[in-house]
Amino acid sequence: MSQPTNNTMTYPEQTKHIKKYTSQIRTALPEVMKAFYALGQNASASGAINAKTKELIALAIGVATHCDNCIAFHTQAALKAGATREEIMETLGVTIYMGGGPSLMYAAHVVEAIEEFGG
Repeated sequence: MSQPTNNTMTYPEQTKHIKKYTSQIRTALPEVMKAFYALGQNASASGAINAKTKELIALAIGVATHCDNCIAFHTQAALKAGATREEIMETLGVTIYMGGGPSLMYAAHVVEAIEEFGG
Protein backbone atom coordinates (compact mmCIF):
# COMPACT_ATOMS: atom_id res chain seq x y z
CA MET A 1 0.00 0.00 0.00
CA SER A 2 1.14 3.48 -0.83
CA GLN A 3 2.52 5.91 1.66
CA PRO A 4 2.48 9.67 1.20
CA THR A 5 5.14 10.86 -1.22
CA ASN A 6 6.37 13.29 1.36
CA ASN A 7 4.51 14.18 4.54
CA THR A 8 5.48 17.83 4.08
CA MET A 9 4.02 18.11 0.56
CA THR A 10 0.58 19.46 -0.11
CA TYR A 11 -1.69 17.37 -2.32
CA PRO A 12 -1.25 19.77 -5.28
CA GLU A 13 2.53 19.45 -4.79
CA GLN A 14 2.21 15.66 -4.70
CA THR A 15 0.48 15.61 -8.09
CA LYS A 16 3.25 17.74 -9.62
CA HIS A 17 5.93 15.63 -7.95
CA ILE A 18 4.59 12.29 -9.12
CA LYS A 19 3.99 13.60 -12.66
CA LYS A 20 7.72 14.35 -12.86
CA TYR A 21 8.50 10.67 -12.38
CA THR A 22 5.62 9.20 -14.35
CA SER A 23 6.80 11.31 -17.30
CA GLN A 24 10.14 9.49 -17.08
CA ILE A 25 8.28 6.18 -17.15
CA ARG A 26 6.30 7.46 -20.16
CA THR A 27 9.59 8.21 -21.94
CA ALA A 28 11.05 4.79 -21.12
CA LEU A 29 7.84 2.83 -21.77
CA PRO A 30 5.80 4.86 -24.24
CA GLU A 31 3.51 2.07 -25.40
CA VAL A 32 2.77 0.87 -21.86
CA MET A 33 1.94 4.38 -20.69
CA LYS A 34 -0.08 5.13 -23.83
CA ALA A 35 -2.16 2.03 -23.11
CA PHE A 36 -2.48 2.91 -19.41
CA TYR A 37 -3.65 6.46 -20.14
CA ALA A 38 -6.07 5.18 -22.80
CA LEU A 39 -7.49 2.75 -20.25
CA GLY A 40 -7.90 5.58 -17.76
CA GLN A 41 -9.58 7.87 -20.29
CA ASN A 42 -11.97 5.19 -21.47
CA ALA A 43 -12.80 3.95 -17.97
CA SER A 44 -13.41 7.51 -16.75
CA ALA A 45 -15.52 8.70 -19.68
CA SER A 46 -19.22 9.30 -19.16
CA GLY A 47 -21.45 6.44 -20.15
CA ALA A 48 -24.18 4.77 -18.12
CA ILE A 49 -22.29 6.27 -15.14
CA ASN A 50 -21.21 9.89 -15.48
CA ALA A 51 -17.57 10.99 -15.19
CA LYS A 52 -18.12 12.69 -11.82
CA THR A 53 -19.50 9.50 -10.28
CA LYS A 54 -16.62 7.51 -11.72
CA GLU A 55 -14.14 9.92 -10.11
CA LEU A 56 -15.93 9.51 -6.77
CA ILE A 57 -15.62 5.72 -7.15
CA ALA A 58 -11.91 6.08 -7.97
CA LEU A 59 -11.46 8.32 -4.94
CA ALA A 60 -13.18 5.75 -2.71
CA ILE A 61 -10.85 3.05 -4.01
CA GLY A 62 -7.84 5.32 -3.40
CA VAL A 63 -8.96 5.78 0.22
CA ALA A 64 -9.69 2.07 0.69
CA THR A 65 -6.26 1.10 -0.67
CA HIS A 66 -4.50 3.83 1.36
CA CYS A 67 -2.97 5.50 -1.69
CA ASP A 68 -2.21 9.18 -0.96
CA ASN A 69 -1.17 9.90 -4.54
CA CYS A 70 -4.48 8.39 -5.75
CA ILE A 71 -6.26 10.61 -3.22
CA ALA A 72 -4.44 13.63 -4.63
CA PHE A 73 -5.22 12.89 -8.26
CA HIS A 74 -8.81 11.74 -7.77
CA THR A 75 -9.80 14.49 -5.33
CA GLN A 76 -8.58 17.01 -7.89
CA ALA A 77 -10.33 15.16 -10.74
CA ALA A 78 -13.59 14.80 -8.78
CA LEU A 79 -13.63 18.53 -8.04
CA LYS A 80 -12.89 19.33 -11.70
CA ALA A 81 -15.71 16.97 -12.72
CA GLY A 82 -18.09 19.03 -10.60
CA ALA A 83 -18.24 16.99 -7.40
CA THR A 84 -19.23 19.06 -4.41
CA ARG A 85 -17.67 18.81 -0.98
CA GLU A 86 -20.93 17.23 0.20
CA GLU A 87 -20.81 14.55 -2.52
CA ILE A 88 -17.21 13.77 -1.67
CA MET A 89 -18.08 13.56 2.04
CA GLU A 90 -20.93 11.13 1.33
CA THR A 91 -18.54 9.05 -0.77
CA LEU A 92 -16.16 9.02 2.19
CA GLY A 93 -19.01 7.87 4.44
CA VAL A 94 -19.55 4.77 2.31
CA THR A 95 -15.80 4.17 2.13
CA ILE A 96 -15.47 4.38 5.92
CA TYR A 97 -18.46 2.05 6.34
CA MET A 98 -16.85 -0.53 4.05
CA GLY A 99 -13.24 -0.06 5.18
CA GLY A 100 -13.48 0.79 8.89
CA GLY A 101 -10.83 2.66 10.85
CA PRO A 102 -8.06 2.58 8.22
CA SER A 103 -10.41 4.11 5.67
CA LEU A 104 -11.39 6.78 8.20
CA MET A 105 -7.73 7.78 8.58
CA TYR A 106 -7.30 8.11 4.81
CA ALA A 107 -10.68 9.84 4.46
CA ALA A 108 -9.17 12.60 6.59
CA HIS A 109 -6.48 12.95 3.92
CA VAL A 110 -9.22 13.63 1.35
CA VAL A 111 -10.63 16.44 3.49
CA GLU A 112 -7.17 17.98 3.58
CA ALA A 113 -6.82 17.55 -0.20
CA ILE A 114 -10.20 19.23 -0.80
CA GLU A 115 -9.01 22.24 1.18
CA GLU A 116 -5.68 22.36 -0.64
CA PHE A 117 -7.32 22.16 -4.08
CA GLY A 118 -9.73 24.94 -3.08
CA GLY A 119 -12.88 22.80 -3.10
